[in-house]
Amino acid sequence: MNDKLQQIFDKTSKVFILTDENVAQFWLPEIEYWLNCKNAVEIVIKAGEQHKNLQTVQRIWKILMKHYADRNALLINLGGGVVTDLGGFAASTYKRGIKFINVPTTLLAMVDAAIGGKTGIDFGGGKNQIGTFAESEGFIIYPVFLKTLPKRELLSGLAEMLKYGFIADAKLLEINLENYRQFITHAGEIKREIVKQDPVEKGLRKILNFGHTLGHAIESYCLTTDYPLLHGEAVALGMLGALWLSVKQLGLDESVLQNFENQLPMLLSDAEISLSVSNIEPILSYLVHDKKNKGEKPQFVLIEAVGKPVWDVEVEPELVKESLLYILNKVSCQ
Repeated sequence: MNDKLQQIFDKTSKVFILTDENVAQFWLPEIEYWLNCKNAVEIVIKAGEQHKNLQTVQRIWKILMKHYADRNALLINLGGGVVTDLGGFAASTYKRGIKFINVPTTLLAMVDAAIGGKTGIDFGGGKNQIGTFAESEGFIIYPVFLKTLPKRELLSGLAEMLKYGFIADAKLLEINLENYRQFITHAGEIKREIVKQDPVEKGLRKILNFGHTLGHAIESYCLTTDYPLLHGEAVALGMLGALWLSVKQLGLDESVLQNFENQLPMLLSDAEISLSVSNIEPILSYLVHDKKNKGEKPQFVLIEAVGKPVWDVEVEPELVKESLLYILNKVSCQ
């Protein structure tokens, strides 16, 4: 344990570890050993986006109260993006805020969800509708966690890493299943630098939402079906739509879109996708509740060129619908 972590633990009255059923069977005993916190109170929740809700948070709060967690307690969030988002929210609201540390176990969480001080839960059918800006005391990256990660989860993380390629560094557009490990630290550094400049998303930080406007709408809709998508899979589809819109509205070189289309089969190779034209209107209905909206008008992040993002771009409803049609046509060809 490094000095910073030791200082946090020295000032902690009681340690709690939040994780899900999938992670617990592999890594819960190990993390207790590595962090020398074998007396920690374990909080194990059900795995999956469908459990990222207020009911789960209430259960966490009740366990904290049952074990007399005071404002000097520490919550360690051990898991993927669902656990770090949900755990951060529970910690930031319990007794108006207790300390928490994120220990991401998925690639997506290592490069995105566990970094940046956003917490949240899903509500009313929408992604991350309730949440806070609350920075963790720190996060710990153990690449060994990726050894037990299913290929589908790795691919979901790769999609999020590609996002950084489009908005910041073209080198990240070259990642694949063979070379992604060498870019994990770099992707995280890009996000940390952006967040440092704009902690509460008043301007620059909005570029981190590239692909997420349509992506969140697709993800939210699919959660109501028998074929839910992982976050990165939905973001991959959202980026496809954002690139198509960037070609139409900002004159992006069409080769950027074509190159990403060539990567799409790899990113979605383990996903089960069952979408058709009849799903367009239900998907669009989720855009009304997007957090980035101005009124009911969705605000897109598009790119003029690789590494040149533009935020708060309004897109006419008919063009948004066309972008969804383009996505669904491409998916049906996979």
